[in-house]
Order: sequence, then C-alpha cells, then structure tokens
Amino acid sequence: MPQVVVILPGATDYELQGRIHGDLDIPLCPEGREEVGRVGRELQDLGIEVLYTSCCSSAAETAQAIGKALGVKVKKLEQLENLDHGLWQGLLIDEVRQKQPKVYRQWLEQPETICPPEGETIEHARQRVQGVLAKLLKKHADGVIGLVIPEPLASVVRAELGTGDLGDLWRANCEHGCWSVLSVGKSGKGELAAAATMPLPAPATPLNGRPSENGRNGDTPHHHPAGRDPEHRALRQRQEEAAVGLHAGDSRAPLPAQIFP
Repeated sequence: MPQVVVILPGATDYELQGRIHGDLDIPLCPEGREEVGRVGRELQDLGIEVLYTSCCSSAAETAQAIGKALGVKVKKLEQLENLDHGLWQGLLIDEVRQKQPKVYRQWLEQPETICPPEGETIEHARQRVQGVLAKLLKKHADGVIGLVIPEPLASVVRAELGTGDLGDLWRANCEHGCWSVLSVGKSGKGELAAAATMPLPAPATPLNGRPSENGRNGDTPHHHPAGRDPEHRALRQRQEEAAVGLHAGDSRAPLPAQIFP
C-alpha cells in the first residue's frame, strides 16, 4: 500500500499577510525557511523515497531543503502547480470578503461552483492532478512519496485521494509549513495515517463570518482557460512585481488596477 506525504511549503509574506498566493512565484520568507528546517526534521523517520514538487519558488525551495535533509531526489512536476486564482492573486482575503461578499461565501461553501476572475476552476485543477496521481501511485505501489504542494491544491489532492471534502479553502490559503500522511488503498482512495498541523492565528475578521451588508456584491466570475496568452502573462508579471515589493517590506506596493470591474 503506497503512502503519500502531503507537505505544505514554508510561509511566504503572502500567507503571513493573509494575501491570496495562487500560482504566483514568491520566495519563502525568513519564517518560512525556519519552518522548512523543522519539517525536514519531523519527516526523518517516514521513509520518503522521493519528493515531487510544484515548480513555484516556495515549494521548490522547501522541497530542495527537505530533500537535502532526507537525502532523497527532488523532481518538479508542472501538473502540481497551484490553482491559478487570476485577479484575486495579491489581494487580501478580506478584500474579497468585503468587495464581493456573495462570491466570497460561494467559494467558502461551494468552491466547485465558482472560478476566480480570469483564473482556474477546482474541476480544472482536479483534472490536472488525477492523471499525475495515478501514475505516481502506480510507480510507487509499495513506497512512500512526498508531494510538496501549496494550498489550495493540497486540499484538492487530499479530496481526490478520498480523505474528505475540500473544506474551508479561505482558511487553507493561510496554511503553511505542515504535513500529513495518507495511506492509499488499491481503489486509489486513502485515509489519514498521520499529520503535523500548524496552529492558525485568529483572523482579523472571521473567514467564515457573515459578509458585511455594506459590501459590494459582484457577479460570479466566469472561467477563462488558464492559457498563457500575452495578456495573461502581462497580468502575472504585474502581480509578481507587486509581490516583490511586498517581500521587500513595502506594504504599499501597487497591485493590478481594476481587480473588481
């Protein structure tokens, strides 16, 4: 019976600030690098044979550090990229809650039915991971593998392996530096075997609270395929430039204009 160790990357400034990370390429912050060292020590006795990781900086840096600590190879897989949150990326979660309360609650209660503007649906991400999970489980039928993947893709993977529903993806967005072990049966469905979770600080505003009646309601955003057309690449570049400013300590770094049309 294979085991899958789902490892969340260490923190970036975005997780600590309550911002939406998505598939932006943001490096670990100092706190995140400390977390990675701790996680590497916690995983010493699990018998992980190889680490498969998302290609983003925080996941790749986490995987390389843990791989060195465990003495195992690290392989990047494009199919393990985090969900593309489109125009939500770089925003504070509370900004979405206040400016689009209906959309916020729909993502909280029924995330499969919504798509971030110019982003990616849960179903699209699920289709991405289905194929790669099947191949990895077949290749490591009696082994232990590690997946270094950020939230909310980690929640999608756990749900795909049959260990529960997606849960609160707004809260999951702020999780980092923790891991869980899933034992996967012949059916391809798993059960939780072990976990090390992180304590979550109380959010400034309840992530599952009732949106303010004064907030501006927005229409449910439509799905735009996550292709890498020039306009999409330009948006990603502006978002990542804003992330660099925030990482350097400039909380006023500009974010893309007209996030909410």
